[in-house]
Amino acid sequence: MNAQQHIAILGSGNIGISLAKGLVKAGICKPQQISLTRRNVSALSSYAEEGYHTTDNNLKTVRKADFVVLAVLPHQLNKLLDEIKPSIKSEKQLLISVVSGVSCGDIRTQLDLNVQVVRAMPNTAIAIGQSMTCIATDNGTPKNINFVRSLFDTVGVTIQINEELMTSATALCACGIAFFLRSIRAASQGGTEIGFHAHDALKMAAQTAKGAADLLLQLASHPEQEIDKVTSPSGCTIAGLNEMEHNGFSSAMIKGIKLSAAKAGDLYHKPE
Repeated sequence: MNAQQHIAILGSGNIGISLAKGLVKAGICKPQQISLTRRNVSALSSYAEEGYHTTDNNLKTVRKADFVVLAVLPHQLNKLLDEIKPSIKSEKQLLISVVSGVSCGDIRTQLDLNVQVVRAMPNTAIAIGQSMTCIATDNGTPKNINFVRSLFDTVGVTIQINEELMTSATALCACGIAFFLRSIRAASQGGTEIGFHAHDALKMAAQTAKGAADLLLQLASHPEQEIDKVTSPSGCTIAGLNEMEHNGFSSAMIKGIKLSAAKAGDLYHKPE
């Protein structure tokens, strides 16, 4: 962004706020170049003190923005789009949607405008700058796609995918945070059962999970390669793994991801 450009984040909840903070921290823009909107604007008072523009007026905010981030819940989107339509300048503005289950085409249909839309699907690790964000579009230019990636690279890692896979990305990455957290919780409970205090077991389980993920990311390795390194014939690791598999560990994870993907596709009710 140049110093004259402005970004509006409509629906400044956890994801919107985290993105704004990431942009400022990375030097992409200054707080004065970001507008944050929310129905309960008083909840944004601390950000107003830091220099961000805060308001509950979406229409006025969009009018002065070069980039508009749609960060509301799926069932709130149509009402928001109807509200801001008079301020949309389709030839000049870029819409960036983080709304689950809503295609670029859905947004253009509701607006009845041929505006460029790029979708981004971050997860809640955005709060600590560790999001896995998937980016997709059906009409965005390469320049705009790269711009959106640069925004979300400030709060984690991005990957560009085909738009038809965005609902699947919601299940694997956004819902996936909860799946991995539940796995860590289960491991910590197992640790407590074998003798550790709960807070120690949780710390040990969480750091072990982090180490496992880093092995794959930093070594570009495959899970089975790393599993083979820690399993020995007739050993305790393979015994534990096989017991989990006998009880459906991998199957349960796969089924959960598939069900979440199906549900994510039904979050948004298209206009009649």
